Amino acid sequence: MNIDKDKIFKLCDIVRETSFAIHCYHKQGHLEKVYENALRHRLSKIGLQVEQQFPLKVYDEDGTEIGDYYADLFVENCLIVELKACQNLTDEHIAQIIGYLHSSKIKHGLLINFGASKLQIKNYIF
Repeated sequence: MNIDKDKIFKLCDIVRETSFAIHCYHKQGHLEKVYENALRHRLSKIGLQVEQQFPLKVYDEDGTEIGDYYADLFVENCLIVELKACQNLTDEHIAQIIGYLHSSKIKHGLLINFGASKLQIKNYIF
């Protein structure tokens, strides 16, 4: 899927700002699902299309479908949002979102950690 660069960057900004507002209000200490529900709720409330636990097809190198990955959030049919609620993001978390982007053929993703005292957000483009 080819998406306008300005649109995806604006969308990422909206998700970042909304995540920051959630983190300011709820702080750290909740389960990942609480943050997932809050982000879906607030993004939907401003009119964005947000799918929660959305199945994305995973393809092998020859295009054969080999399974599904369930995105925490899939925003506007173009942005995977993977959420964590842990003390620090690890290399495994980064490998996870990069793998999801690669295998699902989605180009843009955000990795967001609500579990640290300071909100962590990383943008990935495959």
